[in-house]
Amino acid sequence: MTNQSTDTNWIGKRTLRPDGEDKVTGRASFGADFSQPGMIWGKVLRSPHPHAVIKSINTDKALAYPGVRAVITGSDLPLIPLDTPLTVGPADMRYVSRNVIARDKVLYSGHAVAAVAASSAYVAEVATRLIEVEYEELPWVIDVDEAMRADAPIVHEFLRTQGLAETPDQSTNIASSIELNLGDADVGFKDADVILERHFKTTPVHQGYIEPHACLVSVASDGKATIWSSSQGHFMVRAVTAVLTGAKISDIRAIPAEIGGGFGGKTIVYLEPLAYELSRQSGAPVKMVMTREEVFRATGPTSGSSNTVKIGAKKDGTITAATAEFRFQAGAFPGSPVRAASNCAFAPYAIENVYVRGFDVVTNRPKCNAYRAPGSPIAAFCVESVVDELANELGIDPIRFRLRNSAKEGTRAAYGPTFRRIGYSETLEKALEHDHYSAPLKKFQGRGVASGFWFNVGGESSAQIAVNEDGTISVVTGHPDIGGSRASMVNIVAEMLGVHYTNVSAIVGDTNTIGFSATTGGSRVTFAAGTAVTTAAETLVAKLRERAALIWGIDTDAIEWRDGHALPAGTNAGNFEPLSLPEIAAKSSQTGGPIVGQASVNAQGAAPAFATHICDVEVDPDTGRVEVLRYTAIQDVGRAIHPSYVEGQIQGGVAQGVGWALNEEYVFDGVGKLDNPGFLDYRIPVASDLPMIDAVIVEVPNDGHPHGVRGVGEVPIAPPMAAVHNAIHNAVGMRFRELPMSPPKVLSAFG
Repeated sequence: MTNQSTDTNWIGKRTLRPDGEDKVTGRASFGADFSQPGMIWGKVLRSPHPHAVIKSINTDKALAYPGVRAVITGSDLPLIPLDTPLTVGPADMRYVSRNVIARDKVLYSGHAVAAVAASSAYVAEVATRLIEVEYEELPWVIDVDEAMRADAPIVHEFLRTQGLAETPDQSTNIASSIELNLGDADVGFKDADVILERHFKTTPVHQGYIEPHACLVSVASDGKATIWSSSQGHFMVRAVTAVLTGAKISDIRAIPAEIGGGFGGKTIVYLEPLAYELSRQSGAPVKMVMTREEVFRATGPTSGSSNTVKIGAKKDGTITAATAEFRFQAGAFPGSPVRAASNCAFAPYAIENVYVRGFDVVTNRPKCNAYRAPGSPIAAFCVESVVDELANELGIDPIRFRLRNSAKEGTRAAYGPTFRRIGYSETLEKALEHDHYSAPLKKFQGRGVASGFWFNVGGESSAQIAVNEDGTISVVTGHPDIGGSRASMVNIVAEMLGVHYTNVSAIVGDTNTIGFSATTGGSRVTFAAGTAVTTAAETLVAKLRERAALIWGIDTDAIEWRDGHALPAGTNAGNFEPLSLPEIAAKSSQTGGPIVGQASVNAQGAAPAFATHICDVEVDPDTGRVEVLRYTAIQDVGRAIHPSYVEGQIQGGVAQGVGWALNEEYVFDGVGKLDNPGFLDYRIPVASDLPMIDAVIVEVPNDGHPHGVRGVGEVPIAPPMAAVHNAIHNAVGMRFRELPMSPPKVLSAFG
C-alpha cells in the first residue's frame, strides 16, 4: 500500500473504526435484531411458476388459522398506473410495486403473491400454505438471446421498445435500446491493421451479502409509522414505502440498522411495504426476515448478458476504432444497467471512433438490481479480454498497449464528458514497475492484467456537527455506513477542527433527525457526505471564532482557528492566550447557546476512478480448477481519507470479482426455477480460495472535492474477471468467453 497523505493530522490516517468494537462484540444491531412489544411475524407466499396468470386467490383458510392476524394480496396496496413513469431516485415505482407483490401475473419463480402476519414465524409460514392460488401457466423465457427472438414468450404485453426513432406497436421483451456514437467507427476500422471481434456471455450473479433482508414496521392507530430495516438508504425506504402504500412521507419514520453487506442489493425494498400493510391491518408491529433461499429466489442479482466487442488497432498499437453490442437481462421488469455498461466500456481509452449499442431485455427471472459498479464489470470483462488479445496479436506488452491508448486529462469519453485530471496512466505505470509484474511463473501458471472504470457520483447529502458541553464533537449524517463513512467523517471533522479524532463521534441519523440524504451507493458517500461535513465544519469553525470574539471583546475577523484553538490573528488583535475548543464550549451558554454547524448539499464535481489489476493463476489440467496465486490491485482513489477502509474496499471488490470469474452463477432447472438458492450450491469465494490481495493506493486528488476524494468501492470489481481470464489464457493458451470459468468448462477445453 502507498499512502501520500502525509501533510495532515487525521486525513489519510488509520484511525480506529468507530463501529468496530460493537460489531466484533455483538452489540451492533442489524435488521433482524429489532423487536417491539406485541410484535408479530410476517411471511410471504411466493410463486412456484416462472410465468403464470393469477386466476384467483382464496385466503379464507389462512385467515381462519389460529394465530393469524392479517393476510394481504396485491389488491390491498394501491395500483400504480403503467402509463406514466413514477420514480423514486433511479427506481420506477410502476415496476417496484409489481415486484414487491404480484398483481395479475407472476413473472418469476419466487415472485411474491400474498403475505401473512401471525403470532409466530412458524404460524405465519403454515398459514401461507393454506392460501389457495389458481394459476394459469404461461410460456416463459430465461435466456436473454432467446428473449429477444421474434417468437419469444412475451413477459409484458404492454411493453414497447423505447429509444428507437419510432416506438413500435407490437409487444416485445426489449424494453429499451440505447446508442453511443463518437467519431466514425467504419472509418476507424479502415485505418486498422488488426481487427478482433469476439462474443461473450455472462450469467446473473448475486451480491452475496451475508445479512438477509429484514425489517420491523409499526403503524400506530394515528397512522404514524416507524420502520427499522437493513438497507442502503432509509430515506429511500421511507419514500418507496409511502408511494407503494399510499401513506404520507411525513407519517413515516425510517430508522437505519447496521448493514451486513449490500453492495447495491439493498438499494430497493422488498418487504417494507408488505410489513407496513400487515401492521396497519393487524394493529401490531410486524417483523419480516427473509430466509437465504428467499434472498436468492426473490431479490435482484446483477444482470446476465450476451455481448459482442470489436476493436481495431494499427501495427504501432494505436486503437483506431471500437464497437460493442450489449444485451442485458433486466429480469422481470425493465431496468438493467446496460446504459452504465455502455458508458463504461471504452472509457479507460482515448479512442476517436466508438459506437455502442445496448439493449435492456426483460426475462422471467427476478428483477435485477445494482451490484458494485453496475454494468461496468461485464463491460470490462468483454473489452479488457479483447484489448489483451489484441496486444498479444500485435506483440506489445499488455500494460504498455494500454498505456499507449490510455485516457488522460482532456480525453473526451464516448458517453459525453471530457475528463479532468484523472489517474489511469498512473495505475498502469505503477503496475508496470511493480515487482509482481516481473515475478517468475511455472508451468500451467499465467499472469493477466486488466483495467476498470467507474464514473462515481455525488448527489444529496446532509450533515450536522455539534459541540458538546465538554468540548467533544458529535457528527450526524444521513447515510447507512457500508464502506467506512463514519470513520471517514470523523477523520475529516477532526482534521478541520484541529482536535484529536477520539473526541469526535459519528452516527447515522434517522429520517426525523437529519436532512434528506440519498441512498448509499455508486461510491458517493465519502465524496458527497464529505462535502456536506466539510461545509458544516467550516460553518462551525466560523461560529467558534465568533464565540471567541465575544469572550475577548474583539472583532471576529481578528481571530483565526488553528489546531483546535482560537488565536488572535496578529499582535494588533490583542494579547490573549489561545482559547481551546473545550474552553469555548464551557462558555457557550454565556455566548449564545449551543454551537452547531449544519449543511445540506447536492454535491457536484465527482470524478471518475480507474484501476489496473495484476492476477497470477495456476490451472490444474486434471481437474480444471483455477487457483489464484497472487493478486495486486492498483487504484487511483483521489485521496485516501481512511487508508484501511480504502484497502478493504479494494480487497472486497477483488474477492467478489474472482468469484464472478470462477464460480458464481444462477442455475435454473428445466421448469424455470432457480436450482442453487443457497451458499452451499451457489459458491462464493472463501478465505482458502484467495491469496492476500495487495491493494496499492494511487492518489491523484479530485479537484472537484475539498479533500480530493474520488469514490473507491465500485471500481475494484470491474477488472477481476478479465484479469483472471487473461491469466488463464497465458497459463494454458485457451480463451474462455463465457462466465463463470468453472472447473467443468476449463476441463472440457483440455479435451
